[in-house]
Amino acid sequence: MHAAVLTSFDSPPVYREHPEPVAAGDHEVVVDVLAAGLHHLTRAKANGTHYSSTGAFPIVPGVDAVVRDPEGNLRYAALDDTNLGTFADRTVIDVRRSIPLPEGVDPVTIAAGMNPAMSSWVALRRRIDFRAGQRVLILGATGSAGRMAIRIAKLFGAAQVIAAGRDATRLAALTALGADETVTFDRIERAADVDVVLDYVWGDPSAQAMLPMLTARTDRAAPLAWIQIG
Repeated sequence: MHAAVLTSFDSPPVYREHPEPVAAGDHEVVVDVLAAGLHHLTRAKANGTHYSSTGAFPIVPGVDAVVRDPEGNLRYAALDDTNLGTFADRTVIDVRRSIPLPEGVDPVTIAAGMNPAMSSWVALRRRIDFRAGQRVLILGATGSAGRMAIRIAKLFGAAQVIAAGRDATRLAALTALGADETVTFDRIERAADVDVVLDYVWGDPSAQAMLPMLTARTDRAAPLAWIQIG
């Protein structure tokens, strides 16, 4: 088979022949890769900046994909730490880390969207006890994950979703995705009375947003969940 193969962190991957994968565990199967996501996690693991990078080469990058299993079923699969990723004709998945997909879906759309969508999905479903009717502020809402977070927060029943970012022009387009309001960082106090902040920005911009938000809250004793993502 062929794969994109890395032999060092300071050189790009090379498309070349690579040994066929072999399933070893009880729940492992060899699958055909239809589409794999190129997102921040994939790049960080490929360039050695992610905490899970071991520096052992060669590496086939890719941490998730839409695949076809031996029975012909479509699946979305996320891989554990491995040197045989999804940027290959075939790879090995643990079926317990996959979900079946209906026939007819676009593998490219699913592969591109799943990782950024999971960021807000996991944050609202696993990191906090999010309840329908709560209000959500998304810092960094103009990026792909932030844009998807608008739709996901609404899907989970958010009463109000406020999209925040630096570019007012790009923010204006987010009302079509379901944002009830948009704010730039210099007016962040307008979003003070939210229950949850999904923070894709972190660092100094987030630190500078906290004080004006906290001082402008109508009820300063009301809980505020601030989740940094990424």
